[in-house]
Amino acid sequence: MRYLPHTKEDIDEMLAKSGHPSIDALFNTIPDALQTKGGLNLPEAMSEWDLDSHMETLASANIACKDYKCFIGGGSYDHYIPSIVPYLVSRSEFATAYTPYQPEVSQGTLQGIYEFQTMITELLGMDIATASHYDCGTALAECALIALRKDKKSNKIAVSSLVHPSHLKIIETYLRPTGYEIVQIPRTKEGLTDAAALGSLEGIAGVAVQSPNFLGNIEDLSAFKAIADSKGILFIASFTESLAYGLLKSPGFCGADLVAGEGQSLGIAKTFGGPGLGLLAGTKKLMRTLPGRFIGKTKDANGEDGYVLTLATREQHIKREKASSNICSNNGLNAMTAAMYLATVGKIGIREIAQQNHDKAVYLKSCLENAGFESVFDSPFFNEFVLKAPKGFKEKRADLIRNQCIFAGIDLEPYYPELKDHYLFCATEKVSKNDIDQLAKEVQ
Repeated sequence: MRYLPHTKEDIDEMLAKSGHPSIDALFNTIPDALQTKGGLNLPEAMSEWDLDSHMETLASANIACKDYKCFIGGGSYDHYIPSIVPYLVSRSEFATAYTPYQPEVSQGTLQGIYEFQTMITELLGMDIATASHYDCGTALAECALIALRKDKKSNKIAVSSLVHPSHLKIIETYLRPTGYEIVQIPRTKEGLTDAAALGSLEGIAGVAVQSPNFLGNIEDLSAFKAIADSKGILFIASFTESLAYGLLKSPGFCGADLVAGEGQSLGIAKTFGGPGLGLLAGTKKLMRTLPGRFIGKTKDANGEDGYVLTLATREQHIKREKASSNICSNNGLNAMTAAMYLATVGKIGIREIAQQNHDKAVYLKSCLENAGFESVFDSPFFNEFVLKAPKGFKEKRADLIRNQCIFAGIDLEPYYPELKDHYLFCATEKVSKNDIDQLAKEVQ
């Protein structure tokens, strides 16, 4: 069976039209050093059924959370997703990559994004929220750029060293070609961002702090807001666990100017690490500095409700070369998924789920401490926390994954070398008391 549809005659006809004597000549603009000379090392072709069998064998080597007991978080969380959410979002009306340029034929898409933005502003306590970001890391990098562009006198942004390490890398990647710099704020012995160190910094355009931070500890966002105000700079709040704000004071309540977060917990499966959903919100006075799309509600000529693309700061829209964002996808399907999840569980449901996460994490920590683990920080946490493991846990952990179908914590040494033998554990509403008891028994 052939997988390539073009015959030699088709290829010759296309080359004649393009004016190239051969396929090699078609690609002569590629530097010689970058061209493949020896051909591709590909296996022999397979029949369709042999290929299906081969792919199934490869897929069986992967591990899925649905088959394992998951005690890891670190920015991607294993939450229960009501069956109605994947059912509705898979409908053809929603499962489309269409971009809503023409409001008169995009009312359903625009209304969905409008509802999403409304619920996100309520969850985060902010004035406005946009819909265009791939994940928390890209949203946080955009916030850093907003602060730097707003403050013409500074080329530095202060970022907590307890922001998710991957998100720090994304910010660095965004800023590398711009000439802007990142100043990392150190952590304290309590596993919190050092507010005193921030107070001593000068010449910064803004400050970004994650809460709960990467170590799971809850930061005092109001204190950082006060320091930011004293310096006349923007305060950016970040988070990776959306459901934490079912219990915690919202970033808006704590005075955040900008908020960048991850919406994966809102009905989006882990799916081997992606896709995520970047949440970006801000105060009304910063509306025109926010990248992405902002949907508004109005009345049409007949007095009926209508939805419009109020702001769209992309390069192919009215701002063109002055655009603050060139994001081409509004992550519409994931935004719709989050909106469906929030509408399904409601305000009371969000709080109850958050309470379960916190209570189960507290119980898990207690059980592991009784099993020989050492508490590291006394700071309040939501559903993640750090413990120092007893001798031999590294080998036990590997065995738990292979033989017991249990993911037991994230090794923190690759992220923080000084935290050797320290692990980040997480408990969500999906783990039961029996699951926790079993883990504690296995690691003793």
